[in-house]
Amino acid sequence: MILEVAMLHVRPHLVEEFEDSFRQASKIITQMKGYIQHQLQKCLEEESKYILLVQWETLEDHTEGFRGSEEYQAWKKLLHHYYDPFPVVEHYENVELG
Repeated sequence: MILEVAMLHVRPHLVEEFEDSFRQASKIITQMKGYIQHQLQKCLEEESKYILLVQWETLEDHTEGFRGSEEYQAWKKLLHHYYDPFPVVEHYENVELG
């Protein structure tokens, strides 16, 4: 399992609109191959800051499958204009501790 992590800085005057658009966009991502689950968390200290966490079966399911799809174009159209600056997306894997 791969965890996609994106810190989202939303233009402050567009927070409510962003959350509505994200609800729509969530329907897109949940249909993608390799998708496991996702969550959007809102920062308590900065109301226009969010963290997006998405679990994928493989890195390629996100970087090639989703990002290379027509569905990603719809996701992008719904969400990308809200961000300033554009988010850095990183991928993590679990560290076995025992």
